[in-house]
Amino acid sequence: MTKIKINSARTKAGSTPQLSILIIGGGASGMAAAISARKGAESRGIKAGACKITIVERNPGFGAKIRISGGGKCNVTHEGSPEEFLLKGFMRLNEQRFLRNAIYGFSGGDLLDLLLSKGVTTEIRPDGKIFPDSGEASSVANAFERMLSDAAVEEISSCRVLGVERVDNRFLVTLPGATLMADAVILATGGVSYRKTGTTGDGLAIARKLGHTIIEPSAALTPLHTTHPLSSSLSGLALRSCSLVAEGKGKRVGRRGDLLFTHRGFSGPAALSLSRDIGELLKESGRISLFVDLFPEQSPAELDRLLLMQGRKNGAQMVRKFLQGCPIAPPEEGFSTSPHGTIPTALVPMILRHAALESEVTWSTLQKEKRVALLGVLKKFPLGTVRELSLDAGEVSAGGVCLGEVNPKTMQSRVVPNLYISGELLDYAGEIGGFNLQAAFSTGWLAGMHAAKSLALPERPGTP
Repeated sequence: MTKIKINSARTKAGSTPQLSILIIGGGASGMAAAISARKGAESRGIKAGACKITIVERNPGFGAKIRISGGGKCNVTHEGSPEEFLLKGFMRLNEQRFLRNAIYGFSGGDLLDLLLSKGVTTEIRPDGKIFPDSGEASSVANAFERMLSDAAVEEISSCRVLGVERVDNRFLVTLPGATLMADAVILATGGVSYRKTGTTGDGLAIARKLGHTIIEPSAALTPLHTTHPLSSSLSGLALRSCSLVAEGKGKRVGRRGDLLFTHRGFSGPAALSLSRDIGELLKESGRISLFVDLFPEQSPAELDRLLLMQGRKNGAQMVRKFLQGCPIAPPEEGFSTSPHGTIPTALVPMILRHAALESEVTWSTLQKEKRVALLGVLKKFPLGTVRELSLDAGEVSAGGVCLGEVNPKTMQSRVVPNLYISGELLDYAGEIGGFNLQAAFSTGWLAGMHAAKSLALPERPGTP
């Protein structure tokens, strides 16, 4: 990879290097776009010397967000066919439809093969998440940097793009003290989450100035902070496979998964996954109440029947003792052993308090109205009221460039010819589990391939 210093003679103020494809953003999507563009150009017989590919990155190095993803371990993708990937990873049909060509064109299997070609082996975990065997996110980022070098991609790092203009069917890209020209531009700057990695919305501003509609960014895959957090003694407690529910002004949204109690509220897959829906509901209602269903497999009537059966069999047992050993999210047939563990002991006193039950009450002395109250708490344990969500704390952000203004078959803008847009800059947001990183790679790959196809072939000697 050739590194260009902005103050060098090659790009000094007033110079205008003639570049074929310029990619703004050196994250997952941008690097995939560069590698794919080179492959696309070569497939058309355009040699590296006749097709310059350059990435401009505002950070000192490439792949900043890759290096911190998955807690520094990098959940690169999720197992399954492209169809399974889309159904599991993207809850909204319009996003599934938009991403279909990209995911089928560069699937999780394609990504793993690409990494393997650079010596990065991976493992599939029981939950379907795929990580590098090394356990280090840097192995993925470094592999992509080696691929960039192999593809003879030029790099401009530690440089923020100041503007992009369409001039005489080409693009004039302004940098501090320099300008670059390109036949095609790929915007791959990311969204607005984790701003410390450089995702401060530069790409959104560029796209807006070029005529694109921007859907206001909102939080996604972000922890939930409540106005009055539950007892600090619960911090670190986890509920497995429960159902998290949010309600506001008669509307409710929910998600099944693990829930982690924190000192400020809640995290874990269920909370992170539901955060985008909660953010949208907050805009409508202004107040969101959180609940957790500890028995999502049973309807209220079914759970009441099981509680009655428990009382008949073990009348002398204290309800508290039963709750302390009761499986959480048990299967439909009853309180048999569950793979999800039991109701945490620290939560039991709070369950009793919300149901207005005394600590020593037994099944035989439990009155019907008290049993109904217990049933209500088990199916709808109150977690508090959600405060405004943190956009910056999210693993990704929703919102961005309107999907209707981008061709899903090529990632080319429908507004500006030869402008391509990929990755988190687009208005989609997937579930937790490697879906968003794969979508970034896939949309970048598609953008790079078609950007190369848009280039005019070099004239051959003797061509009239």
